[in-house]
Amino acid sequence: MKPIFLTLCMLSVGALVSAASYTNNTYQKLADEYTKQAQSAFNAGEYDRAVELSIKAEENAALSRAYIERMMLRQNAETELQRAYSRLAWAKSIDADRNFPMAYTAASESYNTAQNAFQGEDYETAKRYAQQVIASLDGVRQITPLPEYYVVRPWADTKDCYWNISGRPYVYNNPLLWENLYQDAENKRNMPDASNPNLIYPGMRMKIPSLTGEYRSGVYNPAQQYDPYSVNR
Repeated sequence: MKPIFLTLCMLSVGALVSAASYTNNTYQKLADEYTKQAQSAFNAGEYDRAVELSIKAEENAALSRAYIERMMLRQNAETELQRAYSRLAWAKSIDADRNFPMAYTAASESYNTAQNAFQGEDYETAKRYAQQVIASLDGVRQITPLPEYYVVRPWADTKDCYWNISGRPYVYNNPLLWENLYQDAENKRNMPDASNPNLIYPGMRMKIPSLTGEYRSGVYNPAQQYDPYSVNR
């Protein structure tokens, strides 16, 4: 029975072939040394000594496997964190914090959680939250900001009035919201008679107030493509 036990122990130690870059650790070195000593004791007929050394070899081999597994978890978490960081930086570069605030905020919070978990050596949690960063930013894309201003054009050409302008997709996508345009102080100052919402004139620079925190910038350009306004934007 003693030779069989020794052989099984040595096979277990020799099975550590994965994660080669981490195999040269202190535990594995001790396991290899105890294995050599166990073999020498076995060859010398010192079977009890061989079993004792084999047990020590297996204990250190188990510690080596646990160490390698932990280092692999760390490496995987670090890789996912790097991916998350790159994706978050890209999202910031295309103004996702302003155009997709909810998605960007969720991604940022997940990234911070992942970083804290990594620093606390909780690599499974760090990896999971880093992957959530990617998932949160899945629908983020580069878009043209909605216009902040609209220059009124002749009625004969565009039928421009507060009602119709409010209904344009790049304004509020809903004519019923026209009073948000009319009640804006800047727009009232530009009207010939602020008490009459029907009196707007071609060339008037009309402010389009943000309703739900949506980011708006620049003057409406008919040559630009704008995503429709949405309360969930």
